[in-house]
Amino acid sequence: MVYETGNRTIDDAVARVIDGEQLDRRDGLALLAQPVGELAAGADYVRSQFGDGTVDACSIVNAKAGNCAEDCGFCAQSVHFDTGIENYGFLDPEEILAAAKRAERDGAQRFGIVVAEKGVSKEHRPEEWQEVLRAIRLVRDETAVEVDASLGILTEEEAAILAEEGLNHYNHNIETSPRFFPEIVDSHSFEDRVATLEVAKEAGMDLCAGVILGMGESPADRVDAAVALQDIGVSSLPVNILNPVAGTPLSEKLNGTADITTEAIVETIAVYRFLHPEARVRLTGGREVNLDEDEQHLPFEAGADGMLTGDYLTTDGQSPGDDIETVERAGLEPNMAENEFDPAAVKERGNDAADPDGVVETAAGTATSEAESGD
Repeated sequence: MVYETGNRTIDDAVARVIDGEQLDRRDGLALLAQPVGELAAGADYVRSQFGDGTVDACSIVNAKAGNCAEDCGFCAQSVHFDTGIENYGFLDPEEILAAAKRAERDGAQRFGIVVAEKGVSKEHRPEEWQEVLRAIRLVRDETAVEVDASLGILTEEEAAILAEEGLNHYNHNIETSPRFFPEIVDSHSFEDRVATLEVAKEAGMDLCAGVILGMGESPADRVDAAVALQDIGVSSLPVNILNPVAGTPLSEKLNGTADITTEAIVETIAVYRFLHPEARVRLTGGREVNLDEDEQHLPFEAGADGMLTGDYLTTDGQSPGDDIETVERAGLEPNMAENEFDPAAVKERGNDAADPDGVVETAAGTATSEAESGD
């Protein structure tokens, strides 16, 4: 059966992707110029041919917060900016395990241990390194979720150890295109990020690397970032949308609002599906802020098949039950490949999981850690 929208550019792209051809920058830019409805329909068809009709949910814990020496202009955890977040050292591994169990309960298939620093260091912080490994082992051995991590730059030795411990995906986002990256970060380069991804991949870990939309980049930058990720080779492509945090340079520059429209979010997701037909294109941070409640299903009708559920690193997310309803509204089902769970129970629990102050206990460290105040 030949898929047709009646749009020659989209129909040609669909046919070429289905035939196994990798589309390039020129294709991405051409697709980005097409009507959003037709583009979304074509991307959704590509997803249906390469995917399994499910949306894969991951969750994270902010395992070490604040005081990061890097100067990423979007980040509330940089020591260079006054954002008022709670700072703390690496959490007790038992507390990380508790967050992973909440993620498991809420339907996550994978769980990411995230630290705010340039990189963990076996050599310079050996005690912390051992705590990181203990946390990985606890989550690996005592939950059904796959354990992932975002630990900054790695040496070859560190990457080999993490892979041996069973770390599944290594997350290290490229954030934006090579051209626009220096506008966002001064303290390290785009090439530094790529080098860490290559080290993790060489060690045998799958790669989770993606972008932040709405930082002032051009539509071409969004395409160029996706093309760069083709060269790197990723199995999970998280797409964040900027949620400007007061005190960060980008919040001041953009007057507290991401520089992107709903239509552009959907278009970008669709183009990413065409350029990465076999990856999980994962809608992550900032979606609740930048998409109205009745719009959140749209990216999942335009090729997205992954999400980050629960809270984020320094901001709250919505309930896992609401996320499941978003997935179902798009005509898809939650993935259960690693962790079988009851979606109806997650939806029913909803606000019943709230504590006496009305705070819903979710998987991320921001809203649940005893070390934090719930910012």
